[in-house]
Amino acid sequence: RRVHGATGDVIAHVADVNRQGTERAIQAASRVQKEWGAGTTLKDRSNIVRKMFDMMMHNKEEIAHLVTIESGKPLVESRFELLYASSFYEHFAEEAKRQYGNVLISPNKSNSRLFHIKQPVGVCGIITPWNFPLAMVTRKAGAALAAGCTVVIKPAEDTPLSALALAYIAEQSGVPPGVFNVVPCSRSKVQEVGDLLCTSPEVRKISFTGSTAVGKHLYKLCSNTVKRISLELGGNAPFIVFNSADVDKAVEGAFASKFRNAGQACIAANCLFVQSGVHDEFCSKFVAKVKSIRIGHGLEEGVTQGPLINEGAVTKVQSMVHDAIDKGAKLMTGGEVHKSTKDSPSTFYKPAVLADAPIDSDVVKHEIFGPVAPIVKFESESDVINLANNTRMGLAGYLYSQDVAQIFRVAEALEFGQIGVNEGTISSEFAAFGGWKESGLGREGSIYGIEEYQQIKFVYISL
Repeated sequence: RRVHGATGDVIAHVADVNRQGTERAIQAASRVQKEWGAGTTLKDRSNIVRKMFDMMMHNKEEIAHLVTIESGKPLVESRFELLYASSFYEHFAEEAKRQYGNVLISPNKSNSRLFHIKQPVGVCGIITPWNFPLAMVTRKAGAALAAGCTVVIKPAEDTPLSALALAYIAEQSGVPPGVFNVVPCSRSKVQEVGDLLCTSPEVRKISFTGSTAVGKHLYKLCSNTVKRISLELGGNAPFIVFNSADVDKAVEGAFASKFRNAGQACIAANCLFVQSGVHDEFCSKFVAKVKSIRIGHGLEEGVTQGPLINEGAVTKVQSMVHDAIDKGAKLMTGGEVHKSTKDSPSTFYKPAVLADAPIDSDVVKHEIFGPVAPIVKFESESDVINLANNTRMGLAGYLYSQDVAQIFRVAEALEFGQIGVNEGTISSEFAAFGGWKESGLGREGSIYGIEEYQQIKFVYISL
């Protein structure tokens, strides 16, 4: 049973796939793997993935409405996600034709040739989160299909309808039966389905986006069959504003980075570190900007923030805000459950700004994943680099400065896989998305994303 992201009303009933159903999907993918990977040309696969892009664009309004109804995010954000998600199909349709190897003349024998060729890994298990239910599927599946891999996709239990819509698009675009499989399941069956994908010898690759704790569990499971694995895990992104920054642009960048999707994004700015010389000006303008957010049903005109994904998310965010206040933070705005009516769901949360957030508070130490912006004042460049890097995560970081030398120094010193300089929204199909440290393994998107679904074969030939 699926419910409306904003109202809680039942909107659909979806198959609740168990271990046996997942095994059937794996076997279906395995049966057609050779035909899809070796029996199609690179251009065949390119044309099919390109048609999937075209189908998404042709049905963009219907799909965007589905995302809003299912997840609750504002329609303007769902439209943006659809464009972002479809861009991966467009991108990997082109990369499908560029699967280069190389040929060498043996340095030791003139009549020998050394070949390196790339071949598909095989059946891939794809496990995706709820916060971007379209893009997290297409970023993985687009690369996998282009490389010649079949896929079994387990979407988040909160947002299966988006993945099922993508399965329909795949079918209508000419993807053969068994190549693109979706196994939605309820929360009670998540572990048995996920564990099977990770332990089945038929599955040769796992790609997972989600929490670090779950990622570590899946990593261990994959070790038994020595699977290839890509992990895009939690973040704790610092957003640094130096004295030389254009404050107005920094406010706009911080706002976009922090509050997109109600802060429920892995690369969302987590803590805002603002240098003392511009601290007060930044705080004043930022709080005014945050107060302009309009909360409500995602299909209503003018709404800019929808609900959090469930009541558990609200409880977590509220607890982190209370912890910060108890430790000395000043609540500048928001920080409480928002109810439009007495009987409305309690998953709407007023975006909060916390000034003077203590370094030992949960909102600074841990990923918030909600519409809460803690602000920490700092004095020196070396101090903020130490503060920013003091985390086991390393997914993304941001800095605003007009000092060119400082930009290079800090961008290279920050221990994160992605850095935004004077820019708060850095995601792109051309960018190598991935983290350092406990934020994951591998890269998605860019020219490197398809390599996660390929294996290199060396061939030595004597003539």
